[in-house]
Amino acid sequence: MKFIPQPWQLMLIILASLGNRQQQEVIEHLRTENTVLQAKLGKKRILLTDDQRRRLAVKGNFPGRKQLEQVGSLFTPDTILRWNRKFVAKSRSLSHHGCGKSSSTSL
Repeated sequence: MKFIPQPWQLMLIILASLGNRQQQEVIEHLRTENTVLQAKLGKKRILLTDDQRRRLAVKGNFPGRKQLEQVGSLFTPDTILRWNRKFVAKSRSLSHHGCGKSSSTSL
């Protein structure tokens, strides 16, 4: 028995492939832009605020070390993952300090 796709299934496949192609083009542009910035900066050290490090750490933790290495980031995967550990540990310690209402309320 052969599988014959319905018209709506074909349309869905076409739309998905167009979206994927656009995403790949954006990723390629960002990689090229990143390479240009790396060449422009050379070996200069980039100074970031804690907020900037936190933003990179949160976004950089998801793909993992191997994918971060493939991207060719301005910062090493070890640095981004270290920032993630630092800021996640800080946010967890702040959330466990009991800031907020207690579960037992007096009437």
